[in-house]
Amino acid sequence: MLREMSIRNFAIIEQVQLTFDEGFHVLTGETGAGKSILFDALSLIVGGRGSADFVRQNAKKATVEALFELPSHHPAVKVLDEWGLASEEEHLIIRREITASGKSSCRINGQMVTLAMLKQVGHHLLDIHGQHEHQRLLHVEEHLGWLDAIGGDELQRSLEHYQQAFRKYRNVQRKLEQIETDERAAAQRLDLLLFQRDEIAAARLIPGEDEQLQQEHTRLAHAENLLQNASRAFDVLYGEERGAEMLNQAIRDLEDIVDFDPSMKPTLELVQSAYYQVEEAARQLGRYRDDLEFDPTRLSVVEERLQTIDELKRKYGETLTEVLEHQEQVEKELEQLENRDEQKAELEQERDRLYETVRERAEELSRLRQAAAATLEERVETELMDLNMKGTRFSVAIQERNEPRFTLDGSDQVEFLISPNPGQPLRPLAKIASGGELSRIMLAIQSIFADMDGAADTLIFDEVDTGVSGRAAQAIAEKIARLARRCQVLCVTHLPQVACMADHHFHIFKETMDEESTRTRVKLLTDEGRTLELARMLGGVEVTDTTRNHATEMLRLAQETKRAM
Repeated sequence: MLREMSIRNFAIIEQVQLTFDEGFHVLTGETGAGKSILFDALSLIVGGRGSADFVRQNAKKATVEALFELPSHHPAVKVLDEWGLASEEEHLIIRREITASGKSSCRINGQMVTLAMLKQVGHHLLDIHGQHEHQRLLHVEEHLGWLDAIGGDELQRSLEHYQQAFRKYRNVQRKLEQIETDERAAAQRLDLLLFQRDEIAAARLIPGEDEQLQQEHTRLAHAENLLQNASRAFDVLYGEERGAEMLNQAIRDLEDIVDFDPSMKPTLELVQSAYYQVEEAARQLGRYRDDLEFDPTRLSVVEERLQTIDELKRKYGETLTEVLEHQEQVEKELEQLENRDEQKAELEQERDRLYETVRERAEELSRLRQAAAATLEERVETELMDLNMKGTRFSVAIQERNEPRFTLDGSDQVEFLISPNPGQPLRPLAKIASGGELSRIMLAIQSIFADMDGAADTLIFDEVDTGVSGRAAQAIAEKIARLARRCQVLCVTHLPQVACMADHHFHIFKETMDEESTRTRVKLLTDEGRTLELARMLGGVEVTDTTRNHATEMLRLAQETKRAM
């Protein structure tokens, strides 16, 4: 729950420090004193959008800081643990700063976070209902969300299963739409790919072929020089009285020497080895020379082949390997394009199958919503009886959508209907409910949601009692007091019937510092202070003995009423 709040240089607030406890907190004050400004500050704490207009005149920045006390099992703690922002103590500190230029920063437990992260945490901390919050009841598109929230875990699981099927169905639908809209582009792409495939296939490329051809081209282009050099080298190695023959003569001479001087045997062996190597080299040279020929026709063929390969490289890849890889990719894409009709038929079958799954899950979701609607109707009517609206009928109308039949939320259209008086037909809220009735219906719904798992620990009402008086005002006061036994409640009100039921009463007032400066102050009232404030609310600016006595009696009766709850 919210324990402390500090506000500096926010609108007309110079500095305010507030401490909260369990139960029902009420904030009262004259119009324009700045009551709703406090709730603007609280909205920033849970991720509301900042504005330079919030910064007090002549100040550099506005600062709002709040301290929450959270048990270890609180859902907000789980989120903070995932982010590594949880505190070892059961505390959470949130700080927002807005500069005069409009820049905003958010911190959780001293660490910078994004606005989206702050909203995710704030969802579990505060549930704020503004001065015109009851007008949300007039927005029919929001009724479905309220109904699903009442449905509990079973309905939520059913909704998740439906949405999984619906997303798959929409994905297949989009693929089919893409196929249909891309027919012309696909035809053009098909022509291009066919040309590329035929051009590369016609060349009948072989991996590594370009390197082999380049070597052959070099030999053919220099065949005459190669032949001359090879012949000359052969003659040197194997000609008469040269090369091998001279080595053979040296061997014979060395053999005669070794007969008389064995120490020359190693030298003989070296020359013999050289002779055999020269003889082998001469044979290889001879074969190389005999195979060499100058063939202009073959040279032309090789050059033409190399030119073909270079042209393909220029178009499809820097190397022959890349050209061949491009050929493979073309073949794969062609297969996909040429099988479009088959793919389309498969997708249509998949779409029809998923449509049936979506329809079945939508029907199951609708069945659960019908059950949830009956529960919501019964509980809202019970709550409205407590709010002095006995005899009011509340109904949840569920109808099947027309076009599109299915959306991400299912196939249902939901609208809340009401009959304020017996005998009157059920009609939409927007056409029959008054402002006061809307306020009480909203309070009834919030009373139901406060019991649900995951609801925020702190409920904030900013003049939710607008448009009501008399017994209806007393009923609202008692309902809020009952809510405050289950969660922390903060409420701005102009009604003394509501204010007297609070456990803690803050008075908000403006203080003029000089002719050019005004600030808002907040004071926690004592019993005497509460009596005076209630007397003011009852009688206006002037407090009389009559209004004071009336206020004292209201506080006494409020205590008795709360004890009897």
